[in-house]
Formats: sequence, structure tokens, C-alpha cells
Amino acid sequence: MQKLFEEVTTLDTQCYTKFGLTEDILMEHAANGINHFIRSKFSLTSKVIVVCGGGNNGADGIALSRLLHKDYEVSLLLLQEPKSQMAKLQISRANAIGVQTINSLKPCDVLVDAIFGTGFRGTFDPSIKKTLQEMNQSPAYKIACDIPSGLQKTGICTQDNFKADITLTMGALKKSMYSDQAKEFVGTIKVLDLGLSRNIYENNSPWKLLDLEDLKLPFREKKDTHKGSFGHLAVISGEKSGASIISALSALKFGAGLVTLVSVQDPHNIPYSLMYTNKLPVNTTAIASGMGLGDFFSEEELLGFFDNSLPKIIDADLFHMPLITKILEKENLLLTPHPKEFVSLLQKTKLANIDIAELQNNRFKYAELFCKHFPNLTLLLKGANVIIGKAQEFYINPHGTSVLAKGGSGDVLSGLAGALLAQGYDPLQAAIHASLAHTKLGLQYKGTDFSLTPDSLIEGIGNL
Repeated sequence: MQKLFEEVTTLDTQCYTKFGLTEDILMEHAANGINHFIRSKFSLTSKVIVVCGGGNNGADGIALSRLLHKDYEVSLLLLQEPKSQMAKLQISRANAIGVQTINSLKPCDVLVDAIFGTGFRGTFDPSIKKTLQEMNQSPAYKIACDIPSGLQKTGICTQDNFKADITLTMGALKKSMYSDQAKEFVGTIKVLDLGLSRNIYENNSPWKLLDLEDLKLPFREKKDTHKGSFGHLAVISGEKSGASIISALSALKFGAGLVTLVSVQDPHNIPYSLMYTNKLPVNTTAIASGMGLGDFFSEEELLGFFDNSLPKIIDADLFHMPLITKILEKENLLLTPHPKEFVSLLQKTKLANIDIAELQNNRFKYAELFCKHFPNLTLLLKGANVIIGKAQEFYINPHGTSVLAKGGSGDVLSGLAGALLAQGYDPLQAAIHASLAHTKLGLQYKGTDFSLTPDSLIEGIGNL
């Protein structure tokens, strides 16, 4: 698990005021980190072009060109005159040793983007936009210096953003690099130190990045047990019973000792491993509801399922129902909306009247807004990068892939989370570990990236 920061200027300033380092020292470490990466991956016969802007991101790139000069065929493409003091200093150093400058892109093996850093706002100048388009079309290996040019602090991108194979970011991880939009542009992300261990450089942050190694599976260590020792999940089964069956089978596979479908009608073709009833079992330890719910139940019947202190996962159709505001008064809730459902939730709670585009441009903002107003609830906002939050504690799971973009995948996730709730995980921990298990299942899938089905995911649970 790693810390995420909205900005690192504060951390850089601490280096100057508290640790006695200078801007020049930090910049040399940044440039040298990229230098070492290039040297570890590319032979000395490689051609390198560094494309620079006029600010400190450009200064990092100019310093890099100096470090590579004479060992590599390195060229500088300056899109702006050096403006910052560090950019002016670095170009004077590069000129002193004869680093070559060029006026336009040419074929190369390595292409480094050092045009705009984390302070970019607004839109591209037409000439820079044209250069970025040419850079993205180049077959060269593409490195973003600190952050892909165009990526804004909020995580907003445009189609002309630099599209990196790897982002070598300085000092600490930036939250903006983990927006859904940024996933298309950042490539692999690697942190370079600035002359200090990250344990010293970084302060506390409410946002964390989840690693696959953080996953804690519900292994059964106690030996004197029976099926009731591992919880009983009740899955409310509605109009589209297939969704609830997917969740139920997922939960059973993920360790729940018992799983029961609860419905007002006998579901058809229930798998033999599942149980069925028309009321909540007395030994229920957690409830999962919303998946394929439709309008089978009256509001009174639905509210009856929530009239207890059991932990519950709320999903899908429930976010569009007026009764959701009453459900939110309960505790021990885990909410798992996708963007359309979260927009509905924000509207029904009168927190924001926005559309999906606005949400996707500001996922961090609206996740924080919701968790601030409902600090006792846990939110799992689905997306290319999953956001998990409770009160002032937030996590991003960046390990999802397009493999998981298939109907029923979310129902599997609900089952995974429900299984953990039934086995005694609190809602926040259930969200974290169910999400990590879900994305790991996608990563481990061996078929073509378009062929995954919910059955494939459920089958893969046994190999986590």
C-alpha cells in the first residue's frame, strides 16, 4: 500500500526548509532517475529525443539530455523558450557541453515527454497539440517525465494527452495519475526518489494506492469448525434472478459457509449448492441486495430486510429507488455503485445534481463529498480504477482491466464482498479485499480479453 498525494509542492518545500536540500539537488536526482532507467533498458546505440517545455518539467528533461550526452545520440526539442530559473540554468549547462537541439521530431528509439508537469491547466497551444499528436504516433518507447503532459490535477485528460509506456514520477505518487481517464495515458508508473527515502519525503495522506500484495484471503486457519463457522449470506433475489445467482455462487466459492437466495417467488433452476427461502434465515450474518432486483418486492418488504443490524452490501437497482435514503440511515453498509448508479445516489441524497460526464471528470471530488456526508458508510465506486472510501479514508485499486468490462462482473464483486461480510470482515475491509480479489481474477484470466464471463471469474476464485 502506497500513499497518494494531490500535490507534492508541499513535500518539495519541506526538502528545502527542513532537510537542507536545494531545488537543483532535487532536479538532478529526478533527471538521474530517468537517466538510469534509460541506461538499464536501452543500448548505447539508441537514439533519444527529449521534448521540453519552458518550465521546471522542461528543466528536468534538459538535465536528462546533459546526462545522456555523448553516451547516447540525444537531441533536445524545445517547444518553448526556457522560462523558469531552473530551465534557464539547465539549458546553459546543456549548451556548454554541446547537447544538440532540433526543430522537429525525427525517428528515434526513446521519446521523453518533459513538456508540462503537474501544474498544467486549460488547453494545448495548437503547435504543442500538433507535436503531441506526432509524439503519440511515433513507434518509439515513450517516457513521461513526472506526469504525462496534459494530465490535470483533477485527473482530467484530453485525447491529445501524451500517451506514455511508462511514467517516471518524482518523489511520490500523484492521485491524478489514477483517475479513470488517466489510465489510458500513464502506462506503467514508477516513483523516482529525489535524494531522500520516500519514508522521509512523504507526509501522511488520506489517500492510499492498493497493491495486489495487500489482498488478504479468507483462509480457514481454525480447525474445529463447521459450515456455520464461516457465516451465512442471504442474497435478495428479484426480477433478474441470474444476477443474484451469480453473486450467490461467487460468495459460496469465496468462503461463505452458507448462501441462501431470498425471493417472493421460487427462482428457476437454482444451482444445487444454493439454498432458497422467502424470508431472511434466522442465522443470517450478512445480506447482499440490489443485483437484478427489479420490482419484485414492495418498499415495505425491502425495508423489512434492512430492519436489523447485520452488515449489508447495497448494489445496482437499489440506487435508483426512493427508499435508498431510508436505507442509508442504517450502519454497517457497503455501497457498490457504478458511475450511473452513483450519479443517481448523489441526486437522491441531494448532494449533487450532475451527469456521468461530470462525475467521471471529478471522481475524487464526489467520492469525498459522499463520504463526508455519510461517514458511517463505506463506498466502493466502480470504474477503471476503483475508489473505496469511508469518512476521511480513501483507497484506489488500479489493477482492473478491460477484461472485467462484461455483464455480471459486478455481480461477482458483490458476491465476493458479501462473502467477506458474512465471515466477519467489516465493510471497509470487505470492500478492499473483495475489490483486490476481483481485479486479480481479471489479471489471472487466461483467455482472450473479450471472452471472460462471470462463470470464468467464479471458477478462478479457487486459484487466488
